[in-house]
Amino acid sequence: MELIQKIFDAGVVGAGGAGFPTHLKLNCKVEYFIINGAECEPLLETDKYLMRTKSFEMIKAIEEVGKQVEADKLVLGLKRKYTKEIAQLQSAIKALNSKVTLFLLDNFYPAGDEQILVYEITERSIPEGGIPLDVGAVVSNIATLVNILDAMAGKPVIEKYLTVAGEVKQPCILKVPIGISIGQCIEAAGGSTVQDFSVIIGGPMMGSIIHQNQIKDEVVTKTVGALIIVPEDHYIVERKETPIHYIIHRAKTCCIQCSMCTDLCPRNLIGHKLRPHRIMRSIGVAENNEEILKEALICCECGVCELYACPMGLSPKTINGYLKKQFREKGIRYQKGQEKPTAQQIRAYRKIPVNRLISRLNLTQYKDCIVEGPFAVKTFKVNIPLSQHIGKPASPKVKVGDRVYKGQLVGEVPMGDLGANVHASIDGRVCAISDSIVIQSDENNEVIS
Repeated sequence: MELIQKIFDAGVVGAGGAGFPTHLKLNCKVEYFIINGAECEPLLETDKYLMRTKSFEMIKAIEEVGKQVEADKLVLGLKRKYTKEIAQLQSAIKALNSKVTLFLLDNFYPAGDEQILVYEITERSIPEGGIPLDVGAVVSNIATLVNILDAMAGKPVIEKYLTVAGEVKQPCILKVPIGISIGQCIEAAGGSTVQDFSVIIGGPMMGSIIHQNQIKDEVVTKTVGALIIVPEDHYIVERKETPIHYIIHRAKTCCIQCSMCTDLCPRNLIGHKLRPHRIMRSIGVAENNEEILKEALICCECGVCELYACPMGLSPKTINGYLKKQFREKGIRYQKGQEKPTAQQIRAYRKIPVNRLISRLNLTQYKDCIVEGPFAVKTFKVNIPLSQHIGKPASPKVKVGDRVYKGQLVGEVPMGDLGANVHASIDGRVCAISDSIVIQSDENNEVIS
């Protein structure tokens, strides 16, 4: 229980996804503790860097978490093409006489999807609407594990490693304080190489878009893993920014019911009753069959259907996201499946090759860029959101005018609640509190080292 308390105190959340509080996730007993090192979104380099440079510490942390969850099997899943990372990890495993094993994945998308990774390693399909715990597993990604490692040493989550790639002068990995602006991160990478640009926060498949006029206000949180700068008229930006009424109209007029979206759906291939083409048809012919539309609730929004599969350029994923929001507003939840799903035999032949995906996304020109770093970036001002996670926001523990120090608890949640603590990422004085805490240091310039 001591480890769980340290993780809670440090404010650790899932660093690569929605930010589920880690102290709650790891408060369980399982057969498998699985570490996600696949980093399957195109252009991301952060997890590979962490595996190369923190391999010994990482293996020790995996062992400690494994004891906490009483797992018999400790498995780190990463792609077999990560040869340098594999060599470093194997060396650490041997030197520490660890029982951690490596599971080598093919280079496909979405290898890092939690449920796909669990199936690859265990050959067990998680029930529809279920979680890895339903098949005796719990999963953490590499960046989360690094934060757990810091928590074991009493260090809270106040910094973030992230990849900055695309249209920047110096593609790199940055180490930045939580709450730093996106604009400062782009400047630390040498600035943009194009005059008019947008930023993909996260990976190009599942990330969100912000525009150039937003980069001073948007900040790095515990869950941000990458910033990909692209021209503002890039294909991905246009697809992600298309209004929902236009997307629905196109579904009604252009869907040819080829079923490619369903045939390549990763969740369908592990046995889930998720049929995007049926959802598109229900919308297209205005039958609004609720039982079919509710299948959208188990969509992981990986984007395969709309950014890779559909020959008509339609957007099943976006429609699924729209339907999920509508159902949740009505209080409708997906009832977890009781039957054990069975993966399709053809699944092995329908994995999405990453290089082909990069080409479809019009990102080939950025694929082989040398990513340097990490570069540590300091700032004189941070804007730290009180909600960087699933669940309730943290409550402020400071007031305007208070002087705070780096690592100090500034936002708190009770241990039993779904939420996470928040800490100051720089020394300074609190100058504003709303749904975030703004801290200003005595310095007036950023320093890049």
